[in-house]
This record gives sequence, C-alpha cells and structure tokens, in this order.
Amino acid sequence: MTFRPFAALALAALLAAPALAQAPGIISPDRLADHVKVLAADEFAGRAPGGPGEPLTIKYLVDQFKALGLEPAGDNGGWTQEVALNRFVVPGDAGLSLTVNGATQPLVQTRDIMAASQRPVDRVTIDKAPLVFVGYGVSAPERGWDDFKGVDLKGKVAVFLINDPDFEATAADPVAGKFGGKAATYYARWSYKYEEAVRRGAIGALIVHETAGAAYPWTTVVASNGESFDVVREHPETAKLLLQGWLQRDVAVDLFRKAGLDFEAEKLRARTAGFRPVALTGASFSADYPLKVDRLVSQNVLAKIPGTTHPDESIMFSAHWDAFGIGPADASGDTVRHGAADDAIGVAGVIELARAFARGAKPQRTLVFALWTAEERGLLGSEYYAEHPGFPLAKMVANFTLDVLQTAGPSRDVVLVGAGQNSLEALLAKGAALQGRVVTPDAHPERALFYRADHFSVAKRGVPVLLLMGIGGGPDLVTGGREAGDRWVTDYTTRCYHQPCDNWSPAWDLRGAAADVDLILFSGSELMNARQWPDWNDGSEFKALRAQTAGERN
Repeated sequence: MTFRPFAALALAALLAAPALAQAPGIISPDRLADHVKVLAADEFAGRAPGGPGEPLTIKYLVDQFKALGLEPAGDNGGWTQEVALNRFVVPGDAGLSLTVNGATQPLVQTRDIMAASQRPVDRVTIDKAPLVFVGYGVSAPERGWDDFKGVDLKGKVAVFLINDPDFEATAADPVAGKFGGKAATYYARWSYKYEEAVRRGAIGALIVHETAGAAYPWTTVVASNGESFDVVREHPETAKLLLQGWLQRDVAVDLFRKAGLDFEAEKLRARTAGFRPVALTGASFSADYPLKVDRLVSQNVLAKIPGTTHPDESIMFSAHWDAFGIGPADASGDTVRHGAADDAIGVAGVIELARAFARGAKPQRTLVFALWTAEERGLLGSEYYAEHPGFPLAKMVANFTLDVLQTAGPSRDVVLVGAGQNSLEALLAKGAALQGRVVTPDAHPERALFYRADHFSVAKRGVPVLLLMGIGGGPDLVTGGREAGDRWVTDYTTRCYHQPCDNWSPAWDLRGAAADVDLILFSGSELMNARQWPDWNDGSEFKALRAQTAGERN
C-alpha cells in the first residue's frame, strides 16, 4: 500500500503507537541504523570538511537521494552546493598584550586569552587600541534595551560580558525575566556579540569568560587551539572583526582594577537599562602576529521534491554530515572521531524522511532535504546556504533540523530545544499526542543549544524553525524513566561527544529516535499542502525579522 504523507487519518493511525510499546511508526529504526553504520565507518575518516572522507560521504548521500527518485537542488542543477571556506590559524606565540597606565602586560594565548582572526590578512596588527566596556553588549529595541547608547567604537576593542543582562539577576532586579532569566536568548551568545561589535565599527572584541554564563569551561574555549573557519566572503572587512576572542576572568578583573574600576560593580551596573559604556581609562590592547590562511572547498548536499502548486514555497528538513575527522588517539587507540550520534543519525533521519515523502503523492509546496557541511566549524554550510538560498527564505515555510537524536530506546516524551519560540511546537505536540507521548522543554535552556545548530542560520533571517536535539535533556525513557534518560545524556556528553567513542554500537536502540523523526514527518505533512504560515511567538527575538518579509508571503 502506498503511503500518502498528507492523508491525515492514515498518518494518525500510523503514528498512534502507545508510548509503552512504541509500536513501529513510518520511520524504520533499522534503516536509520544502516545509514549510521556506513557514515561512521573508519573509511569515512570522521567526515571532516575537505578531508579524505568527504568524497565518500558526498557520494553516499547523493546516491541515496538519487535512488529515492528525488531531484537535485544544488548548484547548476546538480546535487551539491560548493561552500568555499577559509581556515585561519593564530600562532601559539602570537604577540598579544594589554597596556595600562604605561605598563605593558603580555597575554599568553590559551592561558590568558583565546584570540581568533577571521579576516583573510597576512598579518594582524592592532597598536594600542582603546578598550571600552560595553556591558552585555545588547541592542534589543523590542525589549527596551540598549547597552551602547550611541557610543563610538570605531578603532576600539569592545569588552563584553557573556550571556544576557538578566542571567545573574535576582527577583528584586528590575531586569529579572526581561531576557528569559536562565534561559538564554540570542543576545547571550558570543556570536551575537561579535556581530554587534562589527555593526558598531569596533576593530576587535573580547568576551570575559565565566563558566556559568558561557555554559562551558575555559578548556572548551581553548580546544580549537587557535584554529577557526569562516565562509569565503566578498567583503570580509564588513562582516568580521580583525580580532575576536575570550579573556580569562582573572585577567579581566585585574584589568578593570588597574583602570580604576571594580569588575563586580560594573557587572551589577550592566544589569540596568541605564547602563552606558565606560572607557577603561589608560588601558589599551595590542596584537601583532602572522595569520595563516588556507582555503578549501566543501559541499552541501541538496535534494527536493518540487511542489505542484506553490513550488517557490519550501519546507526544509536538514542535518549536518560533517564531524571532526582524525584526532588524538583515545585509550583504545582509535583516532577517528566517527560522529555517529553527532550527526550521522540526523543525516539518516533526513534520508528516511525523504524516503517517506517520496512514496506519497506530490506535495503542493516544495520539500527540500539539506545535508550541511562545516556545522562543527561554526554552522558554516547552512550559513552559506542562507546567504545563497536555492529558494527564497521569505517563502520558506519552516525548517526542521535533526542534530544528535537519542539512542537509548523508546521514550514517553520528546525533548524540545528552544521551547516557546514559535507555532511549529503546536504541530509537534499534536503529533506526540497521536503517539501517546508529550513534549518536554529543554531542561537546560541556559546552555543555549537553540542557537548552536544549523537551523539557526535561517532562524536569524526570520524562518520559523524546530530543532530536535537529544542532548537538550534526558528523555523520559520507557525503561528507567527520566533518571535513565539523564544518565544517557551525561554519559554521551562527558565521554563521547566529539570523541572517537561517538561510534555506532550494537547496544543502540533507535526506536525512540525513529519515533522522533516520525514527528517531523507528521509536522511536514501537515504543512506541505496547507496555506498556513507558521510564525514566531510574541517576545521572540525573531518575530520582527519575519514580519519584515510578510508582503512576499501575502
């Protein structure tokens, strides 16, 4: 019998699997496993962009879409979109220093500072640039908040606090809850702060590292060892700072003290709407080092099922194919960082979604299946697509992203990262109810996972998105409950995340992952022949962006 995804009754019947049994849905756990076994194999060499495993990876993905009868949606009628990348390396002995009241203090890369440069220049030179403390560096008109107050940052280095102005607020603070409290908004992210510094004309930006606010320790900050990536840009000087990076908290506290300021007092002041930037009197920052820049070309893989009635309206299903390639050997001697859960299983989910949709009648809206490169290098493949889209983003109905699905078996719930953002969540809840399950919000919104996956490249351009990411919180497993789910998350994130042991295991139970992918199938099926346009909720930082393109949808 041919499955027709848009037939609501048939789909409802197939999805209506009691949670305790997790009866088979439409997505096959065995097929998911088959893809992961291939993509995580040693010969794929950890799927690094531009690495030895990329050609094998691209061939496998394209062959899957071809076999399903999809059409290519890449460059020039092909299956891929070329993504030109720059790889930047700051030397370990880079010349970096602070000067305060005539006394110069060298800064040691990875110990005191973690500096990066993403302009393709031969040498980075900053000569005693003035330092300006800009608080949390937030400009949010919709929340009545402006940390900059029109202060000129041209030629200066901006010093930021990490996270939102209300992250450490008490209930008595006027700012409490204005940015979601412990739940991070985009304004909390380091990427936003760098972007804002560019917009304000700064030559550089330094973020004071604090583990709680960053949601990761200094060891994570320095793990890149001076290496960073960016897409090749026509005008990088208008998009990237000459220098960006992190400053150790102790170094920052000492800097403020020497400039006549109390760091904790300034943090407290930054939690008020009346905050104004303050120059660090007598203090400046200098840098002088050669920058190594290499160029490589990687590829996104793109396929489609064209819409019959509204082909310019698209619904996207996506995951990232890249992992971390070859690295240091683990205790077993394995050097391949296989990327099985992160994110071969997401890729498998997208392929199986394509299989399910291809078996049905043609949709009225175009369905796009995107597999991104260079997510682990900063969401770069999806960012490149967002800058060079194959379909207009104003008419992208929704993006559904799969990144690290859980491998621990059937669950009573599906964990949603970024809960409360938009109306797509209602579709997810409807589908979960048909399965006898519920939606559980991310248990750790302070980790800002919603801003750390590929869907964000289109979200920040206004497209409504929905992210399924199994490490947002432990699922309520049928066997073992929430405690067992949390134990799975902790074990994976502390032991295998970005490590060689993120590999396929016969101990995996992908019934829960398959049920989650079924929910995305249900949500896409509800939208592909509809005339509704999902939207961001009031209070979301992306609602105004979507509103700017409303005329194109009307």
